Amino acid sequence: MVDIGCGGERLSSAHGTHILADYTGFFPELADASEWILALMEQVIDESTANRVHSHVEVFDGTTSPPGFAAVVLLDESHLTAHCYSDKGWLSIDCFTCGSTNPKQIVDSMHNALVKMSPSIKLEKIKSETRFTNG
Repeated sequence: MVDIGCGGERLSSAHGTHILADYTGFFPELADASEWILALMEQVIDESTANRVHSHVEVFDGTTSPPGFAAVVLLDESHLTAHCYSDKGWLSIDCFTCGSTNPKQIVDSMHNALVKMSPSIKLEKIKSETRFTNG
């Protein structure tokens, strides 16, 4: 497994971590990339300590929105999302978890699978923020 190095440090007063990752070059040779990515998202969540509540993917055909998809796995601890502009090869991953669930492990697992499926993919930016930093 490759460590994509987003930090992921938690402040002692933080109760959550939010990781955002932006990719270019996402052009997988699949009949339905949206269903593949939703299945991947469900798999990496199920392999983590997070608790999956609901999953959904919405495909955009280019009629009213640019072609692509938005996928979400709703968690007891918050969410994992993917948003894709398929004609441009843009993909954004967003993972926010609270408590002891580590979103960095989830994002690292997503990254490793994405690189295998779409070798042209490039991680352009990744950012980690602590959340619920009350008191």
